[in-house]
Amino acid sequence: MSNQYISYDVTKTLSKLLIQFLEGNPELDSFYGNKSKIEDFEVQIITKSKNFSLEKRQILVDVLHRQYDHLYPNSSIFERINLLRHPDTFTVATGHQLNLMGGPLYFIYKIVSIINLAEQLQLKYPNNKFIPIFWMASEDHDFEEINHFSVGEEKIQWKKKCNGPVGRLSTQGLESLLENFKKIIQNTPYENELNEIFKDSYISSKNLSNATRFLVNRIFGKDGVIVVDGDDSSFKALFSPHIKNELINKLIYSEITNTNIRLKKIDKNFKIQVNPRPINLFYIKDGLRERIIQKQDLFRVLNTDLSFNLESILIELEKHPERFSPNVIMRPLFQEFILPNLSYTGGGSELSYWLQLKSYFDISKVCFPILMHRNSAVITTTKQIHKLDKLDLSISDLFLSREDLITKITKLKSSQKIDFSSQITHLRKQFNKLYDLAKETDASFTGAVAAQEKKQIKGLLYLEKRLLKAEKNKYKSSIEQALILQSLLFPSGNLQERLLNFTTFYAFHGEKFIKKLKSEMNPFQNSFSIISL
Repeated sequence: MSNQYISYDVTKTLSKLLIQFLEGNPELDSFYGNKSKIEDFEVQIITKSKNFSLEKRQILVDVLHRQYDHLYPNSSIFERINLLRHPDTFTVATGHQLNLMGGPLYFIYKIVSIINLAEQLQLKYPNNKFIPIFWMASEDHDFEEINHFSVGEEKIQWKKKCNGPVGRLSTQGLESLLENFKKIIQNTPYENELNEIFKDSYISSKNLSNATRFLVNRIFGKDGVIVVDGDDSSFKALFSPHIKNELINKLIYSEITNTNIRLKKIDKNFKIQVNPRPINLFYIKDGLRERIIQKQDLFRVLNTDLSFNLESILIELEKHPERFSPNVIMRPLFQEFILPNLSYTGGGSELSYWLQLKSYFDISKVCFPILMHRNSAVITTTKQIHKLDKLDLSISDLFLSREDLITKITKLKSSQKIDFSSQITHLRKQFNKLYDLAKETDASFTGAVAAQEKKQIKGLLYLEKRLLKAEKNKYKSSIEQALILQSLLFPSGNLQERLLNFTTFYAFHGEKFIKKLKSEMNPFQNSFSIISL
Protein backbone atom coordinates (compact mmCIF):
# COMPACT_ATOMS: atom_id res chain seq x y z
CA MET A 1 0.00 0.00 0.00
CA SER A 2 1.09 3.60 -0.55
CA ASN A 3 2.25 5.80 2.27
CA GLN A 4 -0.35 7.66 4.34
CA TYR A 5 0.02 10.90 6.24
CA ILE A 6 -1.83 12.21 9.30
CA SER A 7 -1.90 15.80 10.48
CA TYR A 8 0.00 16.48 13.70
CA ASP A 9 -3.18 18.16 14.95
CA VAL A 10 -4.87 14.76 14.84
CA THR A 11 -2.02 12.84 16.47
CA LYS A 12 -1.69 15.29 19.39
CA THR A 13 2.05 14.55 19.46
CA LEU A 14 3.29 18.14 19.11
CA SER A 15 2.74 21.22 21.22
CA LYS A 16 0.48 24.01 20.00
CA LEU A 17 3.50 26.27 19.53
CA LEU A 18 5.38 23.70 17.40
CA ILE A 19 2.36 23.26 15.17
CA GLN A 20 2.23 27.04 14.76
CA PHE A 21 5.91 26.97 13.83
CA LEU A 22 5.37 24.24 11.21
CA GLU A 23 2.40 26.16 9.80
CA GLY A 24 4.48 29.34 9.52
CA ASN A 25 2.73 31.54 12.09
CA PRO A 26 4.31 35.02 11.47
CA GLU A 27 4.30 35.71 15.22
CA LEU A 28 7.19 33.24 15.48
CA ASP A 29 9.30 34.64 12.64
CA SER A 30 11.71 36.44 14.96
CA PHE A 31 12.51 33.20 16.81
CA TYR A 32 14.24 31.49 13.89
CA GLY A 33 16.04 32.28 10.66
CA ASN A 34 15.13 31.07 7.18
CA LYS A 35 12.04 28.91 6.75
CA SER A 36 12.16 25.16 6.22
CA LYS A 37 11.43 25.28 2.47
CA ILE A 38 13.88 23.93 -0.05
CA GLU A 39 13.94 27.32 -1.84
CA ASP A 40 15.15 29.02 1.36
CA PHE A 41 18.33 26.94 1.42
CA GLU A 42 19.78 29.15 -1.32
CA VAL A 43 19.90 32.14 1.03
CA GLN A 44 21.18 29.91 3.83
CA ILE A 45 24.05 28.69 1.63
CA ILE A 46 25.06 32.27 0.83
CA THR A 47 24.86 33.35 4.48
CA LYS A 48 26.85 30.39 5.79
CA SER A 49 29.49 30.82 3.08
CA LYS A 50 30.21 34.31 4.35
CA ASN A 51 30.51 33.12 7.95
CA PHE A 52 32.59 29.97 7.72
CA SER A 53 36.33 30.12 7.07
CA LEU A 54 38.66 27.73 5.28
CA GLU A 55 40.64 27.49 8.52
CA LYS A 56 37.61 26.02 10.30
CA ARG A 57 37.10 23.58 7.45
CA GLN A 58 40.68 22.35 7.71
CA ILE A 59 40.42 21.86 11.48
CA LEU A 60 37.13 19.98 11.00
CA VAL A 61 38.69 17.67 8.41
CA ASP A 62 41.78 17.02 10.54
CA VAL A 63 39.68 16.15 13.60
CA LEU A 64 37.36 13.87 11.63
CA HIS A 65 40.29 11.92 10.19
CA ARG A 66 41.52 11.41 13.74
CA GLN A 67 38.08 10.40 15.03
CA TYR A 68 37.55 7.96 12.16
CA ASP A 69 40.94 6.35 12.59
CA HIS A 70 39.40 3.19 14.09
CA LEU A 71 37.29 2.70 10.93
CA TYR A 72 40.10 3.00 8.39
CA PRO A 73 40.99 1.77 5.82
CA ASN A 74 37.84 3.05 4.08
CA SER A 75 38.42 5.19 1.01
CA SER A 76 34.80 6.34 0.70
CA ILE A 77 34.82 7.81 4.23
CA PHE A 78 38.17 9.46 3.51
CA GLU A 79 36.79 11.08 0.34
CA ARG A 80 33.61 12.33 2.04
CA ILE A 81 35.53 13.90 4.90
CA ASN A 82 37.90 15.63 2.49
CA LEU A 83 34.96 17.22 0.67
CA LEU A 84 34.48 19.39 3.75
CA ARG A 85 37.66 21.29 2.88
CA HIS A 86 35.92 22.87 -0.10
CA PRO A 87 33.87 26.07 0.29
CA ASP A 88 31.04 24.67 -1.83
CA THR A 89 30.42 21.76 0.59
CA PHE A 90 27.84 22.10 3.38
CA THR A 91 26.33 19.90 6.04
CA VAL A 92 22.80 19.16 7.26
CA ALA A 93 22.85 17.93 10.83
CA THR A 94 20.96 16.05 13.46
CA GLY A 95 22.08 14.85 16.87
CA HIS A 96 21.26 12.40 19.59
CA GLN A 97 22.43 10.83 22.83
CA LEU A 98 24.63 7.75 22.74
CA ASN A 99 21.82 5.29 23.49
CA LEU A 100 22.73 1.62 23.21
CA MET A 101 21.91 0.41 19.68
CA GLY A 102 20.56 3.91 19.03
CA GLY A 103 17.81 3.66 21.61
CA PRO A 104 14.26 4.46 20.44
CA LEU A 105 13.32 4.39 16.74
CA TYR A 106 13.41 8.14 16.28
CA PHE A 107 17.22 7.86 16.33
CA ILE A 108 16.85 6.13 12.95
CA TYR A 109 14.15 8.54 11.75
CA LYS A 110 16.41 11.52 12.46
CA ILE A 111 19.22 10.11 10.35
CA VAL A 112 16.91 9.05 7.52
CA SER A 113 15.51 12.61 7.55
CA ILE A 114 18.93 14.20 6.98
CA ILE A 115 19.96 11.62 4.35
CA ASN A 116 16.85 12.40 2.33
CA LEU A 117 17.32 16.13 2.90
CA ALA A 118 20.91 16.01 1.61
CA GLU A 119 19.77 14.08 -1.48
CA GLN A 120 16.99 16.55 -2.27
CA LEU A 121 19.33 19.51 -1.78
CA GLN A 122 21.85 17.87 -4.11
CA LEU A 123 19.22 17.72 -6.86
CA LYS A 124 18.10 21.30 -6.24
CA TYR A 125 21.61 22.80 -5.94
CA PRO A 126 23.94 20.62 -8.08
CA ASN A 127 26.86 23.07 -7.83
CA ASN A 128 27.21 22.33 -4.12
CA LYS A 129 27.87 19.21 -2.07
CA PHE A 130 25.76 18.26 0.95
CA ILE A 131 26.86 15.89 3.70
CA PRO A 132 24.50 14.53 6.38
CA ILE A 133 26.06 14.90 9.84
CA PHE A 134 25.21 13.01 13.01
CA TRP A 135 26.42 15.00 16.04
CA MET A 136 26.97 12.77 19.07
CA ALA A 137 25.96 14.10 22.48
CA SER A 138 29.10 12.41 23.80
CA GLU A 139 29.64 14.84 26.68
CA ASP A 140 26.31 14.14 28.37
CA HIS A 141 26.61 12.42 31.72
CA ASP A 142 23.11 11.01 32.33
CA PHE A 143 23.92 7.32 31.97
CA GLU A 144 20.41 6.23 33.02
CA GLU A 145 18.95 7.80 29.87
CA ILE A 146 21.13 5.83 27.47
CA ASN A 147 21.87 2.48 29.14
CA HIS A 148 18.97 0.50 27.65
CA PHE A 149 16.94 -0.30 24.55
CA SER A 150 13.71 -2.20 23.91
CA VAL A 151 13.22 -4.98 21.38
CA GLY A 152 9.50 -5.70 21.18
CA GLU A 153 8.36 -6.25 24.76
CA GLU A 154 11.88 -6.97 26.06
CA LYS A 155 14.13 -4.36 27.64
CA ILE A 156 17.90 -4.80 27.53
CA GLN A 157 19.69 -2.72 30.17
CA TRP A 158 23.35 -2.15 30.95
CA LYS A 159 23.66 -1.99 34.72
CA LYS A 160 26.81 -0.15 35.67
CA LYS A 161 27.87 2.69 37.92
CA CYS A 162 29.66 5.49 36.12
CA ASN A 163 30.29 9.21 36.09
CA GLY A 164 31.56 11.72 33.59
CA PRO A 165 30.98 12.08 29.85
CA VAL A 166 29.33 8.95 28.48
CA GLY A 167 31.28 9.05 25.22
CA ARG A 168 34.49 8.23 27.09
CA LEU A 169 32.87 5.30 28.90
CA SER A 170 34.57 1.95 28.36
CA THR A 171 32.42 -0.70 26.65
CA GLN A 172 33.79 -3.45 28.88
CA GLY A 173 30.98 -5.48 30.38
CA LEU A 174 28.65 -5.38 27.39
CA GLU A 175 29.27 -9.04 26.52
CA SER A 176 26.40 -10.13 28.79
CA LEU A 177 24.03 -7.79 26.95
CA LEU A 178 25.01 -9.38 23.66
CA GLU A 179 24.01 -12.78 25.03
CA ASN A 180 20.63 -11.41 26.15
CA PHE A 181 20.15 -9.76 22.76
CA LYS A 182 20.89 -13.04 20.99
CA LYS A 183 18.18 -14.83 22.97
CA ILE A 184 15.56 -12.18 22.20
CA ILE A 185 16.10 -12.16 18.41
CA GLN A 186 16.88 -15.84 17.94
CA ASN A 187 15.10 -17.59 15.06
CA THR A 188 14.45 -14.29 13.26
CA PRO A 189 15.62 -13.99 9.63
CA TYR A 190 18.33 -11.39 10.37
CA GLU A 191 19.52 -12.50 13.81
CA ASN A 192 23.07 -13.23 12.62
CA GLU A 193 23.45 -9.82 11.02
CA LEU A 194 22.16 -8.02 14.11
CA ASN A 195 24.41 -10.04 16.42
CA GLU A 196 27.34 -9.06 14.24
CA ILE A 197 26.33 -5.39 14.30
CA PHE A 198 26.11 -5.41 18.10
CA LYS A 199 29.39 -7.27 18.50
CA ASP A 200 31.37 -5.16 16.04
CA SER A 201 29.95 -1.89 17.37
CA TYR A 202 30.10 -2.45 21.12
CA ILE A 203 32.33 -5.39 21.96
CA SER A 204 35.09 -4.40 19.53
CA SER A 205 35.11 -0.66 20.37
CA LYS A 206 37.02 0.80 23.27
CA ASN A 207 34.44 3.42 24.28
CA LEU A 208 30.84 4.43 23.69
CA SER A 209 31.68 7.20 21.20
CA ASN A 210 33.59 4.80 18.95
CA ALA A 211 30.81 2.22 19.30
CA THR A 212 28.13 4.70 18.26
CA ARG A 213 30.22 5.92 15.33
CA PHE A 214 30.69 2.32 14.19
CA LEU A 215 26.94 1.62 14.53
CA VAL A 216 25.91 4.67 12.50
CA ASN A 217 28.56 3.95 9.88
CA ARG A 218 27.48 0.31 9.62
CA ILE A 219 23.85 1.23 8.94
CA PHE A 220 24.21 4.57 7.14
CA GLY A 221 27.83 4.86 6.00
CA LYS A 222 26.91 4.07 2.38
CA ASP A 223 24.44 6.98 2.52
CA GLY A 224 27.27 9.40 3.23
CA VAL A 225 26.55 10.07 6.91
CA ILE A 226 29.50 11.43 8.89
CA VAL A 227 29.56 11.23 12.69
CA VAL A 228 31.04 14.14 14.66
CA ASP A 229 32.17 14.02 18.29
CA GLY A 230 32.36 17.49 19.84
CA ASP A 231 34.46 16.21 22.75
CA ASP A 232 37.75 17.23 21.13
CA SER A 233 40.47 19.65 22.22
CA SER A 234 40.84 21.20 18.74
CA PHE A 235 37.12 21.94 18.52
CA LYS A 236 37.10 23.39 22.02
CA ALA A 237 40.16 25.56 21.32
CA LEU A 238 38.42 26.95 18.26
CA PHE A 239 35.29 27.62 20.30
CA SER A 240 37.13 29.03 23.32
CA PRO A 241 36.26 32.73 22.63
CA HIS A 242 32.59 31.85 23.16
CA ILE A 243 33.41 29.88 26.31
CA LYS A 244 35.36 32.88 27.58
CA ASN A 245 32.43 35.14 26.74
CA GLU A 246 30.11 32.90 28.74
CA LEU A 247 32.38 33.02 31.78
CA ILE A 248 32.76 36.79 31.69
CA ASN A 249 29.55 38.21 30.20
CA LYS A 250 26.93 35.47 30.77
CA LEU A 251 25.06 36.28 27.56
CA ILE A 252 22.94 33.14 27.54
CA TYR A 253 21.16 33.88 30.79
CA SER A 254 19.97 37.36 29.84
CA GLU A 255 19.16 36.62 26.19
CA ILE A 256 17.25 33.39 26.68
CA THR A 257 15.39 34.60 29.77
CA ASN A 258 14.02 37.47 27.66
CA THR A 259 13.19 35.10 24.78
CA ASN A 260 11.27 32.80 27.12
CA ILE A 261 9.12 35.73 28.25
CA ARG A 262 8.34 36.57 24.61
CA LEU A 263 7.44 32.95 23.79
CA LYS A 264 5.09 32.80 26.75
CA LYS A 265 3.25 35.85 25.42
CA ILE A 266 2.54 33.98 22.19
CA ASP A 267 1.51 30.75 23.93
CA LYS A 268 0.94 30.96 27.68
CA ASN A 269 0.89 27.15 27.85
CA PHE A 270 4.27 26.82 26.13
CA LYS A 271 6.48 24.49 28.15
CA ILE A 272 9.96 25.92 28.49
CA GLN A 273 12.26 23.06 27.44
CA VAL A 274 15.49 24.33 28.97
CA ASN A 275 16.09 27.14 31.43
CA PRO A 276 19.37 29.07 31.25
CA ARG A 277 21.75 29.15 34.17
CA PRO A 278 24.02 32.04 35.11
CA ILE A 279 26.86 29.88 33.70
CA ASN A 280 26.01 27.23 31.12
CA LEU A 281 29.21 25.22 31.24
CA PHE A 282 30.45 21.98 32.78
CA TYR A 283 33.98 21.05 33.78
CA ILE A 284 34.94 17.61 32.49
CA LYS A 285 37.63 14.99 32.85
CA ASP A 286 37.49 11.22 32.62
CA GLY A 287 34.84 10.19 35.15
CA LEU A 288 33.88 13.82 35.92
CA ARG A 289 31.34 16.25 34.48
CA GLU A 290 30.12 18.85 36.96
CA ARG A 291 28.59 22.28 36.62
CA ILE A 292 30.66 25.44 36.92
CA ILE A 293 29.04 27.98 39.23
CA GLN A 294 30.15 31.42 40.35
CA LYS A 295 30.02 32.60 43.94
CA GLN A 296 31.24 36.14 44.33
CA ASP A 297 34.68 36.25 42.68
CA LEU A 298 35.25 32.48 42.55
CA PHE A 299 34.29 29.93 39.91
CA ARG A 300 33.65 26.59 41.58
CA VAL A 301 33.18 23.10 40.14
CA LEU A 302 30.26 21.51 41.97
CA ASN A 303 30.90 18.38 44.06
CA THR A 304 34.68 18.89 43.87
CA ASP A 305 37.34 20.95 45.62
CA LEU A 306 38.18 22.76 42.39
CA SER A 307 37.85 26.55 42.34
CA PHE A 308 39.29 29.38 40.21
CA ASN A 309 39.33 33.13 40.16
CA LEU A 310 38.64 34.78 36.80
CA GLU A 311 42.29 34.96 35.84
CA SER A 312 43.06 31.34 36.71
CA ILE A 313 39.96 29.93 35.01
CA LEU A 314 40.85 31.76 31.80
CA ILE A 315 44.37 30.32 32.02
CA GLU A 316 42.78 26.87 32.50
CA LEU A 317 40.65 27.47 29.41
CA GLU A 318 43.69 28.46 27.37
CA LYS A 319 45.73 25.44 28.47
CA HIS A 320 42.94 22.86 28.60
CA PRO A 321 39.93 23.90 26.47
CA GLU A 322 38.83 20.26 26.34
CA ARG A 323 37.91 20.50 30.03
CA PHE A 324 35.05 22.92 29.32
CA SER A 325 31.80 21.39 28.16
CA PRO A 326 28.77 23.38 26.90
CA ASN A 327 25.49 22.38 28.49
CA VAL A 328 22.40 21.49 26.45
CA ILE A 329 21.49 25.13 25.84
CA MET A 330 24.99 26.17 24.72
CA ARG A 331 25.75 23.04 22.68
CA PRO A 332 23.79 24.22 19.60
CA LEU A 333 26.02 27.29 19.27
CA PHE A 334 29.11 25.07 19.59
CA GLN A 335 27.79 22.72 16.92
CA GLU A 336 26.91 25.48 14.45
CA PHE A 337 30.22 27.24 15.09
CA ILE A 338 32.18 24.07 14.26
CA LEU A 339 30.21 22.89 11.20
CA PRO A 340 29.55 24.45 7.76
CA ASN A 341 25.96 23.63 8.59
CA LEU A 342 22.74 24.73 6.89
CA SER A 343 20.02 23.07 8.95
CA TYR A 344 19.31 21.17 12.12
CA THR A 345 16.75 18.35 12.13
CA GLY A 346 15.17 17.49 15.47
CA GLY A 347 12.03 16.39 17.25
CA GLY A 348 9.36 18.62 18.74
CA SER A 349 11.05 19.12 22.11
CA GLU A 350 14.41 19.86 20.48
CA LEU A 351 12.99 22.45 18.10
CA SER A 352 11.17 24.07 21.00
CA TYR A 353 14.45 24.87 22.72
CA TRP A 354 16.09 25.88 19.42
CA LEU A 355 13.34 28.54 19.20
CA GLN A 356 14.68 29.87 22.50
CA LEU A 357 18.18 30.42 21.05
CA LYS A 358 17.91 32.80 18.08
CA SER A 359 18.78 36.04 19.92
CA TYR A 360 21.78 34.34 21.56
CA PHE A 361 23.04 33.24 18.14
CA ASP A 362 22.57 36.76 16.79
CA ILE A 363 24.51 38.45 19.58
CA SER A 364 27.22 35.77 19.26
CA LYS A 365 27.39 36.40 15.48
CA VAL A 366 26.91 32.73 14.58
CA CYS A 367 24.65 31.78 11.66
CA PHE A 368 21.36 30.28 12.89
CA PRO A 369 20.41 27.06 11.02
CA ILE A 370 17.18 26.31 9.23
CA LEU A 371 15.08 24.26 11.65
CA MET A 372 13.66 21.03 10.19
CA HIS A 373 11.23 18.78 12.02
CA ARG A 374 12.31 15.15 11.81
CA ASN A 375 10.05 12.55 10.23
CA SER A 376 7.74 10.64 12.55
CA ALA A 377 6.03 7.36 11.75
CA VAL A 378 3.99 4.40 12.89
CA ILE A 379 5.09 1.09 11.36
CA THR A 380 2.20 -1.21 10.46
CA THR A 381 1.61 -4.39 8.49
CA THR A 382 -0.81 -4.91 5.60
CA LYS A 383 -2.69 -7.39 7.79
CA GLN A 384 -3.19 -4.76 10.50
CA ILE A 385 -4.51 -2.27 7.94
CA HIS A 386 -7.01 -4.86 6.65
CA LYS A 387 -8.23 -5.47 10.21
CA LEU A 388 -8.78 -1.74 10.68
CA ASP A 389 -10.75 -1.59 7.44
CA LYS A 390 -13.01 -4.41 8.62
CA LEU A 391 -13.66 -2.46 11.82
CA ASP A 392 -14.45 0.71 9.77
CA LEU A 393 -11.56 2.45 11.50
CA SER A 394 -8.51 4.34 10.26
CA ILE A 395 -5.02 4.57 11.72
CA SER A 396 -5.82 8.08 12.96
CA ASP A 397 -8.55 6.57 15.20
CA LEU A 398 -5.86 4.63 17.08
CA PHE A 399 -4.38 7.94 18.24
CA LEU A 400 -7.54 8.42 20.33
CA SER A 401 -7.48 7.64 24.04
CA ARG A 402 -8.65 4.15 24.98
CA GLU A 403 -12.05 5.38 26.17
CA ASP A 404 -12.60 7.65 23.16
CA LEU A 405 -11.73 4.74 20.83
CA ILE A 406 -14.23 2.47 22.59
CA THR A 407 -16.89 5.17 22.33
CA LYS A 408 -16.23 5.72 18.63
CA ILE A 409 -16.48 2.00 17.81
CA THR A 410 -19.72 1.69 19.78
CA LYS A 411 -21.32 4.64 18.01
CA LEU A 412 -20.18 3.34 14.61
CA LYS A 413 -21.61 -0.14 15.19
CA SER A 414 -24.78 0.73 17.10
CA SER A 415 -28.13 1.12 15.34
CA GLN A 416 -29.12 3.52 18.11
CA LYS A 417 -28.23 7.20 18.01
CA ILE A 418 -26.16 7.55 21.18
CA ASP A 419 -26.31 11.33 21.19
CA PHE A 420 -28.85 13.24 23.22
CA SER A 421 -27.65 16.68 22.08
CA SER A 422 -30.86 17.35 20.11
CA GLN A 423 -32.96 16.48 23.19
CA ILE A 424 -30.81 18.77 25.32
CA THR A 425 -31.19 21.58 22.75
CA HIS A 426 -34.98 21.11 22.76
CA LEU A 427 -35.00 21.14 26.57
CA ARG A 428 -33.01 24.38 26.68
CA LYS A 429 -35.57 26.04 24.35
CA GLN A 430 -38.35 25.03 26.70
CA PHE A 431 -36.51 26.48 29.66
CA ASN A 432 -35.84 29.73 27.76
CA LYS A 433 -39.62 30.26 27.77
CA LEU A 434 -39.66 29.64 31.50
CA TYR A 435 -36.86 32.22 31.96
CA ASP A 436 -38.98 34.76 30.05
CA LEU A 437 -41.89 33.97 32.36
CA ALA A 438 -39.62 34.34 35.41
CA LYS A 439 -38.66 37.88 34.36
CA GLU A 440 -42.32 38.88 34.52
CA THR A 441 -42.91 37.35 37.96
CA ASP A 442 -40.88 37.08 41.14
CA ALA A 443 -37.08 37.23 40.64
CA SER A 444 -36.57 34.25 42.96
CA PHE A 445 -38.39 32.11 40.42
CA THR A 446 -35.37 32.44 38.07
CA GLY A 447 -33.17 30.47 40.48
CA ALA A 448 -35.73 27.68 40.68
CA VAL A 449 -35.91 27.48 36.88
CA ALA A 450 -32.10 27.34 36.59
CA ALA A 451 -31.87 24.58 39.19
CA GLN A 452 -34.52 22.51 37.41
CA GLU A 453 -32.83 23.02 34.03
CA LYS A 454 -29.51 21.83 35.41
CA LYS A 455 -31.17 18.78 37.00
CA GLN A 456 -32.96 17.70 33.84
CA ILE A 457 -29.92 18.17 31.58
CA LYS A 458 -27.88 16.13 34.04
CA GLY A 459 -30.54 13.42 33.84
CA LEU A 460 -30.38 13.31 30.04
CA LEU A 461 -26.59 13.06 30.11
CA TYR A 462 -26.87 10.20 32.61
CA LEU A 463 -29.30 8.36 30.33
CA GLU A 464 -26.97 8.89 27.36
CA LYS A 465 -24.11 7.44 29.40
CA ARG A 466 -26.23 4.41 30.40
CA LEU A 467 -27.25 3.79 26.79
CA LEU A 468 -23.61 3.99 25.67
CA LYS A 469 -22.60 1.49 28.35
CA ALA A 470 -25.32 -0.95 27.30
CA GLU A 471 -24.28 -0.68 23.64
CA LYS A 472 -20.60 -1.19 24.46
CA ASN A 473 -21.39 -4.63 25.82
CA LYS A 474 -23.06 -5.59 22.51
CA TYR A 475 -19.88 -4.84 20.51
CA LYS A 476 -17.31 -6.25 22.89
CA SER A 477 -15.57 -8.35 20.20
CA SER A 478 -14.95 -5.40 17.85
CA ILE A 479 -13.75 -3.28 20.74
CA GLU A 480 -11.28 -5.93 21.87
CA GLN A 481 -9.88 -6.30 18.34
CA ALA A 482 -9.36 -2.55 18.06
CA LEU A 483 -7.69 -2.32 21.47
CA ILE A 484 -5.30 -5.14 20.55
CA LEU A 485 -4.32 -3.25 17.38
CA GLN A 486 -3.88 -0.07 19.40
CA SER A 487 -1.59 -1.83 21.88
CA LEU A 488 0.52 -3.28 19.04
CA LEU A 489 1.01 0.06 17.32
CA PHE A 490 1.27 2.04 20.56
CA PRO A 491 3.18 -0.23 22.98
CA SER A 492 2.50 0.62 26.63
CA GLY A 493 0.50 3.61 25.38
CA ASN A 494 3.57 5.17 23.76
CA LEU A 495 4.44 5.98 20.18
CA GLN A 496 6.58 3.18 18.70
CA GLU A 497 9.31 5.68 17.91
CA ARG A 498 9.67 6.66 21.55
CA LEU A 499 9.99 3.13 22.88
CA LEU A 500 10.99 0.44 20.37
CA ASN A 501 14.49 -0.03 19.00
CA PHE A 502 15.01 -0.38 15.25
CA THR A 503 16.07 -4.01 15.72
CA THR A 504 12.41 -4.87 16.49
CA PHE A 505 11.72 -4.51 12.76
CA TYR A 506 15.21 -5.09 11.35
CA ALA A 507 15.21 -8.61 12.79
CA PHE A 508 12.43 -9.54 10.36
CA HIS A 509 13.10 -7.25 7.38
CA GLY A 510 16.82 -6.50 7.47
CA GLU A 511 18.11 -3.63 5.34
CA LYS A 512 14.77 -3.55 3.50
CA PHE A 513 13.37 -1.85 6.60
CA ILE A 514 15.86 1.04 6.32
CA LYS A 515 15.30 1.28 2.55
CA LYS A 516 11.54 1.42 3.12
CA LEU A 517 11.93 4.32 5.54
CA LYS A 518 14.19 6.19 3.11
CA SER A 519 11.80 5.67 0.21
CA GLU A 520 8.67 6.76 2.08
CA MET A 521 9.87 9.58 4.33
CA ASN A 522 10.05 13.14 3.02
CA PRO A 523 11.97 15.74 5.06
CA PHE A 524 9.62 18.49 3.84
CA GLN A 525 6.44 16.55 4.71
CA ASN A 526 5.28 18.09 7.99
CA SER A 527 2.85 15.35 8.95
CA PHE A 528 2.89 11.95 10.62
CA SER A 529 3.70 8.99 8.34
CA ILE A 530 1.98 5.61 8.34
CA ILE A 531 4.36 3.08 6.80
CA SER A 532 3.23 -0.45 6.04
CA LEU A 533 5.78 -3.27 5.81
